[in-house]
Amino acid sequence: MTVQHAPAEDLRLTAGVHAAVLARDPAQSEFHQAVREVLESLEPVLARRPEYTRHRVLERLCEPERQLVFRVPWVDDEGRIQVNRGFRVEFNSALGPYKGGLRFHPSVNLGIVKFLGFEQIFKNALTGLPIGGGKGGADFDPKGRSDGEIMRFCQSFMTELHRHLGEHTDVPAGDIGVGTREIGYLFGQYKRITNRYESGVLTGKGLNWGGSHVRTEATGYGTVYFVAEMLAARGQDLDGRRVVVSGSGNVAIYAARKAHELGARVVALSDSGGYVVDDEGIDLDVIKDIKEVRRARIKEYAEAVPRARYIEGGSVWDVPCTVALPCATQNELDETAARALLAGGVVAVAEGANMPTTPGAVRLFQDADVAFGPGKAVNAGGVATSALEMAQNAGRDSWTFEDTDRRLAAIMATIHTTCRTTAEEYGAPGNYVVGANIAGFLKVADTMLDLGVI
Repeated sequence: MTVQHAPAEDLRLTAGVHAAVLARDPAQSEFHQAVREVLESLEPVLARRPEYTRHRVLERLCEPERQLVFRVPWVDDEGRIQVNRGFRVEFNSALGPYKGGLRFHPSVNLGIVKFLGFEQIFKNALTGLPIGGGKGGADFDPKGRSDGEIMRFCQSFMTELHRHLGEHTDVPAGDIGVGTREIGYLFGQYKRITNRYESGVLTGKGLNWGGSHVRTEATGYGTVYFVAEMLAARGQDLDGRRVVVSGSGNVAIYAARKAHELGARVVALSDSGGYVVDDEGIDLDVIKDIKEVRRARIKEYAEAVPRARYIEGGSVWDVPCTVALPCATQNELDETAARALLAGGVVAVAEGANMPTTPGAVRLFQDADVAFGPGKAVNAGGVATSALEMAQNAGRDSWTFEDTDRRLAAIMATIHTTCRTTAEEYGAPGNYVVGANIAGFLKVADTMLDLGVI
């Protein structure tokens, strides 16, 4: 997939930083894309605040504080030794301990982890909570593996990673391929090695051993809360909206649930094999059984619900809708898909996944005056609730579902207001990409200046 970039003149003050990133890590295209998107937004900030350039804040932000790459050997059910590669990029700790998920997927490499970790810096800053940015994972695929194989992999992974973690140092969470099961296996090994019950060292835990209510739902719920705020700013709401969601994992399922609760009708979900369309509204109980219990393919939805239809391959964005929620993976929504959505009447797009929309597609939405919410703002609900989980662990406390959900909704409303007002202040009203990038940057950059050279 070709990624279009802005003209060179859009990077007048940041060109040297961008060139250095390209030269230092030439093969990390996703990381380059994430860096460029932020740099494009920061030109007016640097013009107004020359001390950021003088103290080389951008150069320091674009280079991780620590990059860990390690071997993960484990034994499969046939007694054969398998070897995977593990990663943890501890990107920036100015605001607090490194915080960001672990992703287990064959596509994981250092460039992917750096892109995700870089985004995490600004996302975490937008929450207003004291957490820095990091990310990690492995090129291990849990699909088709037994519980025993996944446990042995997680134990080997944590045997190396544990030395770099701590409640006040680095606190991983889950991501693609890492749910409550994997977090449990990881924490079990951490506890065994350290002989300490530091439940705050990981988030996304089970409710019976330190987990937080709403953590499972948080990223999806937060995505829809942000959409509701964007629409409200235009005098609109979600009631009666026709919604299409890409993906069918944790984020997609709970985004669909919250959309239903707020009066919308989700008509399509997808996975890597294709997508299902149910014009009467997706039955989420069926989807949860397929994806969370049986871990099967989404095509089985059409077999279970006769009114639905399954389309193999293709693009879920061909389904007409007024609200689109890309919740699968990076660069899944390109310009062709954007044109299809515009033709179908879309009025709002919000990134439940990390950077799922290509730069060219973003520009098409913005040029058409579609409300577009970038992932670092829209899907910040997941890490925000992880930070709330950390607070509960530190206080040996547990909050109710309703209380935690209210806190999440309030955080997402604040993020929306911050992005909107910052965009207006810097001459880009309604541009949530600019607002999110600048607001996140300012918080981290000012803290870095306060702390000296770190």
